[in-house]
Amino acid sequence: MLEADRLYTTKVPREKAQLHRMMSPLSRRLLLLVCLTLPVNGVEKVRSRGYRKDPDADKYGSCMQGPAGTTGRDGNPGTNGIPGTPGIPGRDGLKGEKGECISEIFEEPWKPNYKQCAWNSLNYGIDLGKIADCTFTKLRSDSALRVLFSGSLRLKCKNACCQRWYFTFNGAECVAPLPIESIIYLDQGSPELNSTINIHRTSSVEGLCEGVKAGLVDVAVWVGTCADYPRGDASTGWNSVSRIIIEELPK
Repeated sequence: MLEADRLYTTKVPREKAQLHRMMSPLSRRLLLLVCLTLPVNGVEKVRSRGYRKDPDADKYGSCMQGPAGTTGRDGNPGTNGIPGTPGIPGRDGLKGEKGECISEIFEEPWKPNYKQCAWNSLNYGIDLGKIADCTFTKLRSDSALRVLFSGSLRLKCKNACCQRWYFTFNGAECVAPLPIESIIYLDQGSPELNSTINIHRTSSVEGLCEGVKAGLVDVAVWVGTCADYPRGDASTGWNSVSRIIIEELPK
């Protein structure tokens, strides 16, 4: 028996053996070819025995898998998510150290405080002593006093002489920082010329004094001699207006 006939007889059911005997060898070969080309259920079942199906067969078919493609670009950023629920409140911290108590001082805005005393034609010809005074109310102890005297001054002498005009506060000269003063010095010349010199000039004595306590303050202008020089013939406020101006200033 040929090999084709043997294969055919193993695949043909027994109930069809009679039909097999009646067919010629050529017919049996043709029938075998048809069976191999169009498998029947029985043959399919035979082929399926012991065969494990590739799980990727349905995905890629019967073709081989190709190389991996290039990595795609990043997608657009997603929208913000829903805010989470608030967390549990934390525990209280450690107790801090006791701070220092600082008392704040609220002061009122500074208000101007000044005064002026004026005289017309003092014509005061003394060489030693008080010329004029002006009473002033000082509001604060930590402030300073600005004082000004303006008027005509004159010094006359045959020999060298010097006169000094200065301020006092409640009878004492300023010590903070220094006295407030102005001097006129006249040098010795010919007796005939010096005897006729009589020049009156408007001058000023001005300065700041600190350390004067608050309250009523007597501010005065005096005339006296210079150290180590003889006095001359002094004159203050001749034929003109003389004035004292006092102003309280913050430090």
